[in-house]
This record gives sequence, structure tokens and C-alpha cells, in this order.
Amino acid sequence: MNSRVLRDIKARKAVYSRELERTIWRYISRNTTLPPRTRMQAQLALSRTPREAAPSAIKNRCVESGRGRGIFSDWKLCRFQFRMKALNGQLPGVQKASW
Repeated sequence: MNSRVLRDIKARKAVYSRELERTIWRYISRNTTLPPRTRMQAQLALSRTPREAAPSAIKNRCVESGRGRGIFSDWKLCRFQFRMKALNGQLPGVQKASW
């Protein structure tokens, strides 16, 4: 496995583990019916969560090569790996177009 793929897996696990906590803090901090002090405390708690737990830190990467550009998100493969697997018949339901 490529180091970029391993780093991506680690980042996705970090986001998944803190997702519920971040959602709760975000909801409390944006709820205008709550007192301002409670909302401020929730905002501070949200800012104390680790940066790697932020969902914006995730980038779509190819699971085979680790490439970050030209990704087919349905298969999580870059265009080159997608083409190779499709030509070898390793992707069910995908075939080269001919007309």
C-alpha cells in the first residue's frame, strides 16, 4: 500500500471517530434559542477538537495508487486504474463502449 493511501485511511478513521461529537457541538453553537454563554462554550469545545478530525481534511484518493486527481468516486479509482481494471474485466458491469 502507498503511504498516501495509508494516510487517507488514517484521516478517514479520525473523522469517523469524532463525527458525532463535532455534530453535537456544531448544533449547540448554532442554535439561537440557547443562551449565548452555552453557545460560546460549545464553540470553544468545537475549536478544541483536533484538526485532523475535520471532514474538510478528507480528499478523494485512488485506493490503488493514492493518486489525488482524476478520481471516479463511485469506484474510488483514478482514471488510469479504472481503465486498466475495466479492460481486464475486473469491474462488473463496465465495458468499453463501441458503436
